[in-house]
Amino acid sequence: MPRRGWVTAASRAVTVLGVVAMIGVLPWLSGRSPELSILRARSAEQEATPEALAAVRAELGLDAGPLGLLGHWLSGVVRGDLGTSWISGAPVGPGLVRALGVSVTLMGAALLVALVTAALLCWPPLRRVARGGQGRTGGAGGAALTALPEFLLASVLLLVGAVWLGWFEPYGWTGPSSVLLPALAMGLPAGGLIGRLVADGLTVTGTERWVTTWQLAGASAGQLSRALVRRTLPALTTQVALVLVGLTGGAVAVEQVFAVPGLGRAVLGAAEAQDLPTLQAGMLLLLGVSAVFGGVAALTRALLLGRALRSGSVPVPARATPSRRRDWLLPAGAAALLVVVVAAGLGRDPLTSAHPRLAAPSAALPFGADASGRDLLARVAHGAVQTVGTASLVVLVTLVVGILVGLAPRASVGPVEVANAAPPVIVGVLVAAALGTSQAGAALAVALVAWAPIAAYVAAASEEVRRQRHVTVLPVLGVGPATVTWRYVVPAVLPAAARNAALRLPGIALALAALGFLGLGAAAPTPEWGLLLAEGMPYVERAPWAVLAPTGALVTASVLAVSLSGLSRRPRRPAAPVAPPAGTTAAAPTQPAAVG
Repeated sequence: MPRRGWVTAASRAVTVLGVVAMIGVLPWLSGRSPELSILRARSAEQEATPEALAAVRAELGLDAGPLGLLGHWLSGVVRGDLGTSWISGAPVGPGLVRALGVSVTLMGAALLVALVTAALLCWPPLRRVARGGQGRTGGAGGAALTALPEFLLASVLLLVGAVWLGWFEPYGWTGPSSVLLPALAMGLPAGGLIGRLVADGLTVTGTERWVTTWQLAGASAGQLSRALVRRTLPALTTQVALVLVGLTGGAVAVEQVFAVPGLGRAVLGAAEAQDLPTLQAGMLLLLGVSAVFGGVAALTRALLLGRALRSGSVPVPARATPSRRRDWLLPAGAAALLVVVVAAGLGRDPLTSAHPRLAAPSAALPFGADASGRDLLARVAHGAVQTVGTASLVVLVTLVVGILVGLAPRASVGPVEVANAAPPVIVGVLVAAALGTSQAGAALAVALVAWAPIAAYVAAASEEVRRQRHVTVLPVLGVGPATVTWRYVVPAVLPAAARNAALRLPGIALALAALGFLGLGAAAPTPEWGLLLAEGMPYVERAPWAVLAPTGALVTASVLAVSLSGLSRRPRRPAAPVAPPAGTTAAAPTQPAAVG
């Protein structure tokens, strides 16, 4: 294996081992002393003498230090012993295996919903390209589905389908009727995103010259459709895998909303109760699910590319053009709406209970009042400032970290891949277990994963800059590597990297809101958006405005995030080649490289 290959492999191995080690030393990181709780769980009558407590600590290996804890935990995992609950005193393995079965069933149903949704979104652009027309992106349907995060869509489905209409079971896991709403909440956003990715990919593939060659040669629409799909999917398998891995994070929020006894809810409950053995085992199982998704994606890509992957003959897509001015209308409208809400409520008091409980919207209270009699307009507006302000700090941190890590592309492969594949909710659970729940902890959890896309972009952009002629000649002139990096490479990639990071601001704000909704972020009475939604959920039947106010703000922020992410570059279709002269026959269709 070449030296570069060894560096990349070592980076991946060290990162995975580091994550496993962090899970193994969680009891040491948290600084908790659980011996009294464990002693009471075993026998309520036994006296908590110093000797008895010391015996419990010695039995659990809590005095052995981080290395001793890690060794004790790993040896138990190898033997199939996932530990003993600090709360119940029972082995955690059997219960988590049952919860894993529930989560896998739910993820399977959500995956089916996602595939059907993606197919429906991809069919129109595929048909247009196969018939010789100009393809289009995923459109408004995909954007609308992607705009609702799982925790928000779950709340809306619970409100409409279970509370207002009464068609479905609101909570629990009692049968097929309990699966539908959670599966829709997880599968629709995933399917919308996959559909947009594939539709955009089909549009780009439709600009390649072989497509025109096939059309002139008389290939049928079915033949061309199959070739287009096989050509498009390999380049998207990594991104689609990340979407599917995100189902593990979505499961935590959705299972919590619908009280589904799955692995995500078990992990969240263990973090809140500081039952660290259960949390350790649950996180290990979630990592296993993520690894399975990643392995399936890699195998699928290899099977789809076939010979083209080995020969390096994959065609280069067409050049792209910047987005049009009208593409900015939707994000500008969403941003303007948020600005109006903030301007209207920023001067109002968000903390004083000066109104009747759950007061209905009126001229004095445009959004109504919450369960404590506080002005919801004021709380939404101040929550926007707090959420967006915290997200701005996270964006700044991710930009700095992304640039520093991206300048070492081969050594950072492992951290980038793990951070890309780690849902913020899962990282938030780990941070809460180690540091407790707080807004700072939620910001840290989001920052730990949000830097990865910036780093990946900087790594690719810096590689292009280093290959430019005026840069390649600098070492010959005696310029050192550090000077080349900081005087030529960083200034060239910094403006685009900063724009990339700024466009992620609404998405980071939504990730913070998701952690707040799950109780992993700011604590009451802080007017944080996710916390506002969580506080209003118990009163959704009596006072729906308590949920609609934060929901409207979150939906607007979601539309802003999705519309900004859609302002990528549009493909430019090349001019069609000249038709063959009269009396001659067109060349036989040439198989595209991906079909090999």
